[in-house]
Amino acid sequence: MARPTSTARRELGGELRRLRGERRAVDVATALGWSESKLSRIETAHTGITEPDLDRLLTLYGVAVEDRGRLRDLAQRGRARAWWTPYRSSVPDPYDEYLALESEAVRIFEWEAQVVPGLLQTDEYARAVIETGADIDDSAIIQRRLALRMGRQNTLSRVPPPRLRMVIDEGVLLRQIGGPDVQRRQLSRLYEASSRPWMELLILPFQAGAHAGLIESFMVLEFAPGTRAPVVHIEGLTGGLFRVKPEEIDVYRDAFDDLQERSLSAEQSRTVIAETRDRLGR
Repeated sequence: MARPTSTARRELGGELRRLRGERRAVDVATALGWSESKLSRIETAHTGITEPDLDRLLTLYGVAVEDRGRLRDLAQRGRARAWWTPYRSSVPDPYDEYLALESEAVRIFEWEAQVVPGLLQTDEYARAVIETGADIDDSAIIQRRLALRMGRQNTLSRVPPPRLRMVIDEGVLLRQIGGPDVQRRQLSRLYEASSRPWMELLILPFQAGAHAGLIESFMVLEFAPGTRAPVVHIEGLTGGLFRVKPEEIDVYRDAFDDLQERSLSAEQSRTVIAETRDRLGR
């Protein structure tokens, strides 16, 4: 799976900053006939870099031609246009970072206490959720956010798809977002998704009582070995928050373990989803 634009740029920028070592940015820029700000924008992933400029920079850093393939690949991907580019203006800035991470993740662990996870929402359920957003009063923005949310689900079509493990509070099944018909069709989508081999969907019953996820919903994203460390994403009313420190990641992993232990089994969860859906159809 090719890495998304912003992720590739960040990785390339970090590599180029490492290769610069103790050299002063002004000295490198002067040697190449660049402005210092151009080099800074490349290293901080605010802009891509052309192949000729990359080759000149790597020559200055003494990188052998035969060792440049991976960096050239990152540069090419960094110049590409991410699929979500047309929708960037309709969402907070941190969401762009989140989309890149979600598109790259190979394992996703998600706890959701209020709504069905975005990767599993139906179009009509997603619209009902988005229309209640505290910062939205423009129908065009609502439509772009809806298209963006539906586009995110393409990550499930990757080969191989990411491994998903989701724990959903029982209240999510009962909360009739969009009305009973919309909720019933959404539960049918959940039921179908729960049978996919790369997906584990668990329901946390009310009887579980107090648990480690009472304060907030969250997602732990893990990546291919040797690429990047895990990241925790927490979505709020005004944008997402990220947790990246190892000790923070451990707290959320422990919390997710607690949620799993208190949840129904996968088969029991499927039964509860089906029964709740069927009651809505009566």
